Amino acid sequence: MIKKRRYKILEDFPRVHKFLTDTYDMTDAVTPQFFEYGQMHGYFEWFMSHHIGIWEDDGEIVAIAFYELRLGDDCYLHTHKDYKYLLPELLEWAEEYLSVIKDGKRKVTVCVTDKEHDERELLKSKGYSMVYSEPVNIFPYDKPFPERKLPEGFSIIDGTNLDYFKLNRCFYKGFDHGDDVNDEDADGRIFSINAPHFNISLATFVVAPDGEYACGLGMWFDETNQYAYLEPLATVPEYRRMGLATVCLTEAMKKTKALGAKYCFGGAREFYTDIGFETIMNDESWEKELWQ
Repeated sequence: MIKKRRYKILEDFPRVHKFLTDTYDMTDAVTPQFFEYGQMHGYFEWFMSHHIGIWEDDGEIVAIAFYELRLGDDCYLHTHKDYKYLLPELLEWAEEYLSVIKDGKRKVTVCVTDKEHDERELLKSKGYSMVYSEPVNIFPYDKPFPERKLPEGFSIIDGTNLDYFKLNRCFYKGFDHGDDVNDEDADGRIFSINAPHFNISLATFVVAPDGEYACGLGMWFDETNQYAYLEPLATVPEYRRMGLATVCLTEAMKKTKALGAKYCFGGAREFYTDIGFETIMNDESWEKELWQ
């Protein structure tokens, strides 16, 4: 018998992660790494996580409807392949529990890929409109890695014995938040990078001549499904266009290939296709105003 209920973050996280791992399909919008990175992010709204919905069949998770970081952000609908018939229920849950009121209007945004035909047809039939699309890129490990060299005076390190304050400064500036870095914010970075399934040795950073981190990334490895997942990657503005991100990413991809990965997920920017990543599908955002 199918039962739906609210998500209990401390109890359900490991079960959902396993469910997403066991049901992984390259055509889906959701990976277990995406889910985990979101829930370990400093901006994730823990106290709204009860808005996430879970469907169980005889105690086994078969579907989930969840938001990425904040209630009202993009939401995702994911089912076991044999339970696609639950999608209308998941969408109803999203409209009731994952939507928010903005500017006097209740809205919800659902993310799918252009390969998820059942989900797209459901959204169309319910009056949703696609408002955004971006490519999903992977680097297949059966092709040669890009060859770049670090400029003189720069070096590369892995995540072992990281300086978290330097890491915080690198990502804060690298994501264009400005130069007014507060070292007290490092706790959020420490929390995120110590996620349960994150391998700290796969994290890779380029050290500038002054000892600060000029570029850095986190890399995840899915042993079950044999792929690598990049999140996050950032370069401090003053060190951009020097090839640092290419060197950093290539080093991390080589490490995951040695562990058994067959390909790596990257980002949507042209940087990725410029260094050999290939587009396999598109992420799409579909939106609807529920009422005014």
